[in-house]
Amino acid sequence: MRIFKNAPEARSPSGRVARVAIAIGLFDGVHLGHQQVLRQTVADARNHEAMAIAVTFDRHPAAVLSPQSAPLLIQSDAQRLRTIAALGIDAALVLEFDEALSRVSAEAFLQQLLEPLGRCVSVCVGARFAFGHGRAGNVALLNQWGDRMGFAVHGLANVALDGEPVSSSRIRQAITSGDLDAADQMLGRAYTLAGTVVAGDRRGREWGFPTANLDVAGLCLPPSGVYAAHAQVAGRTHRAVVNIGIRPTLGGIAPTVRVEAHLLDVTGDFYGQEVELSFVKRLRDEARFENVDALCAQISRDVQAARAAFED
Repeated sequence: MRIFKNAPEARSPSGRVARVAIAIGLFDGVHLGHQQVLRQTVADARNHEAMAIAVTFDRHPAAVLSPQSAPLLIQSDAQRLRTIAALGIDAALVLEFDEALSRVSAEAFLQQLLEPLGRCVSVCVGARFAFGHGRAGNVALLNQWGDRMGFAVHGLANVALDGEPVSSSRIRQAITSGDLDAADQMLGRAYTLAGTVVAGDRRGREWGFPTANLDVAGLCLPPSGVYAAHAQVAGRTHRAVVNIGIRPTLGGIAPTVRVEAHLLDVTGDFYGQEVELSFVKRLRDEARFENVDALCAQISRDVQAARAAFED
């Protein structure tokens, strides 16, 4: 899947894309509802020999409009784009959502988006999708433009699960409450957490349990605790013990939540690489221990418990 930062970049070498089918949305989590939008776009593109383009944003609009209440995201940008690509989308147009874009009217947004791309055959969104300054744009406005410019509009209804609409906010709640099975059902695949490995304080290495410390800023996390997980890195999958929490035994003036993965039977470091975790079993709550020796003894037991979990 090709990735563009603005609509003119999506032009073909001849200057214009002959035909495009477009899906628009943030697509955080790329859940079952998002998937039907994206699949409809792919189907339209194939029927019209067009390019299927997912138009999305580099951050949640609330991060600009109301940063104090902006939600934590389900996926990293890289995860989200990989998931979109797996559905058959040909290209992603990732727009920078900043204050300037937030002030663009719905009409101007459509003009700036559609004009450079050539002939649009369809636009696909969720039925409640809103866009443009003040969220003035909606499916009705898209239909007006479609009638005028000759493209079809699909405003697809929400997918329901257990009698409730599937939504990114519902999935976030499931993840943070530890109901990963429910998150899996709404995502239509196993929930995973991914982040780039950054330098830590190397305490685990000193104790014989080196960890990959993941940068998960801005992502919603499962509850604090110790987990058995599979860690995918550099195209390979490893067994791992993962700690999510503030490491209370080690203290600190302003402890922050960390995600640390100890990869079993693996040597070396993974600095700068992405590690993607899929959770197998929650082993225990995070706890404070009397000293480092007691903590290390518990980590040894965690490793054994994880190995047993993988054999279940």
